[in-house]
Amino acid sequence: MTVPESPILDTPPLAESRYFNRELSLIEFNRRVLEEAMDPRNPLLERVKFLAIFASNLDEFFMIRVSGIKQQIRAGVQKRSPDGQTPSEQLSAIRRALLPLLDQERDLLLNELLPALREQGISILNTVALNAAQRAWVADYFRRQIFPVLTPLAFDSSRPFPFISNLSLNLAVVIRDQAKGELFARIKVPEVLPRLIPLPQELCPPIGELPPSRCHCFVWIEQVIADHLEQLFPGMNVVEVYPFRVTRNADVEIEEDEADDLLATIEQGLRQRRFGEVVRLAIDSGMPERICQLLAANLKVSPDDIYTVRGPLGLSDLMQLTNLDRPDLKDPPYVPRVPTILKNSGTIFEAIKKNDILLHHPYHSFSPVIDFIQAAAEDPNVLAIKQTLYRVGRNSPIVQALMHAREHGKQVTVVVELKARFDEENNITWARAMERAGVHVVYGLVGLKVHAKLALVVRQESDGIQCYVHLGTGNYNAVTARVYTDLGLLTCRPEIAADVVDLFNYLTAYSRQKEYRSLLVAPVNLRHRMIELIEEEIALHRLYGNGRLIFKMNALVDRKMIDALYAASQAGVQIDLIVRGMCSLRPQVPGLSDNIRVRSIVGRYLEHSRIYYFSHGGKPKVYIGSADMMERNLDRRVEELFPLSDPIAIQYVTERLLPTYLADNLRARELQPDGRYVRVHPDGHEVIDSQDPARIIPGC
Repeated sequence: MTVPESPILDTPPLAESRYFNRELSLIEFNRRVLEEAMDPRNPLLERVKFLAIFASNLDEFFMIRVSGIKQQIRAGVQKRSPDGQTPSEQLSAIRRALLPLLDQERDLLLNELLPALREQGISILNTVALNAAQRAWVADYFRRQIFPVLTPLAFDSSRPFPFISNLSLNLAVVIRDQAKGELFARIKVPEVLPRLIPLPQELCPPIGELPPSRCHCFVWIEQVIADHLEQLFPGMNVVEVYPFRVTRNADVEIEEDEADDLLATIEQGLRQRRFGEVVRLAIDSGMPERICQLLAANLKVSPDDIYTVRGPLGLSDLMQLTNLDRPDLKDPPYVPRVPTILKNSGTIFEAIKKNDILLHHPYHSFSPVIDFIQAAAEDPNVLAIKQTLYRVGRNSPIVQALMHAREHGKQVTVVVELKARFDEENNITWARAMERAGVHVVYGLVGLKVHAKLALVVRQESDGIQCYVHLGTGNYNAVTARVYTDLGLLTCRPEIAADVVDLFNYLTAYSRQKEYRSLLVAPVNLRHRMIELIEEEIALHRLYGNGRLIFKMNALVDRKMIDALYAASQAGVQIDLIVRGMCSLRPQVPGLSDNIRVRSIVGRYLEHSRIYYFSHGGKPKVYIGSADMMERNLDRRVEELFPLSDPIAIQYVTERLLPTYLADNLRARELQPDGRYVRVHPDGHEVIDSQDPARIIPGC
């Protein structure tokens, strides 16, 4: 299958708008994810992974973005988006953009990936194709494992329609009873069992010359349930069964100003999320109109909320296949490196005192960050540890080290962001565990999400108090650090350490700090300073003619920041933007953005680092940190960007890292003025992969 270029975005003509629609731009990002699943250059199970990510991303898109637009419509909001569309127009444009994309997804799965998996000994079997031995095993599995956890719920004039939980897979069952006629029931497919049920290896037929150990067979659990419904409805005739799946609004509004207990409020919000309005109903293509209308009426969805799907629903569950022990069908493993300075120093604190240490994950191991906190927990000279936590994951070694530090008598303060969407429950669990261990836990700030990535260690040394700091672009999560590209800095520079101390005071007390020595902090000075730095670049370009900006980020949708970049382009400043996801800026429009080029890189690793480079008249300024150029990040979150001061770190970013991203001709796509992303090809030149460790880390 060839990888198609994306179609023109469904947006107004250039004369009508300076901006791309952010929702449609996010769909375009997900198109690029789907293209990775379509790309035969990727190993087979990696393609399956990208397909599962695409499906998961769309789930979140509906839960957050589509639900937000529907809330605007329900509230009667008529305000137009920056590209000139009303909420209703945006909703229609989203559906028009998604329908062909979902067709591509299904064609890829049914016509390419499933047959390719079968050739490699990984068979997802339909139950109708099972042989006698397989059928007997599946029947026994149903009796032992599935039947006890199923709860069929009838609905009729005397019983209400059952509640359908968010992202649940369900079966709509039609039953015929001699006395009562046609009846309806709903069965929720249990989430506690694997979606793809593995058959014993001895029941997997050989594929070609593959050894038996490489042959795996699975069946869809919903098909197994559908084939054994007579056991749930004895004495009745099951005549029809159709799968369906519901997506609900998960963007719960937390009324923080009215909350006496933020922790309890967040927990209540999590419960409310289960009951959000339905924003998407996905149905099997074989479902007849009368059943579809029955579901639509009870779920209160319009025809435009219904998406008819060929093949299995909920493809995010395909991620299960990536757990198979088939290294031949995956990217080659990579062992992250530890910087030489850390290997050759007695302690991590001695190493940091020698020099700033720039870490680039996942090429560099995340272990130095863990070691930093663990060493602080054990070191008798450490007096205090302060840290922000946004998404830490399960079984976090960072959290364990912080609790261990408290056991050793350290003063430990942790700012836990309870409003980290979809990680709230996990963060609540860790917050309570830390509180029980005696850690002083602060639950963020009212009205602001704390997204900054900071850790501060205060140590008593022979010449006085010394502060050591870690700042980063990514979360303190050892698992995602293996698959997200992020930058982190270990330093003890006094000006940065003093700013971090002030920032923690802002987060934990009543500080109204307005000035920082080195850091750019949102919502305090980050927006203002970024605009100033762009204006300085314009002024220096007029003097020296060498104006250059290179920004790498996850999203660019803030209009004021985009307008500042347009102004720089019109002044002649050369601008390269590396934007992974949403980008509302229109590049290379004559008279507006002639000097701006935008590219997106999607690959094995999720590009998560944020880098802001200013040529500054030949004396480069480089900032990295947690902030994207979005209104929410600049005005409604606590974010930080911090400067690189060490010449070696600056040289690494400016002479190795950014040039490699800009030269990538394997994973990069370039954004066109009309909204298309066109894939960059080597065209006979050397292939440059910006995610090749040999290009990123010296000496690999």
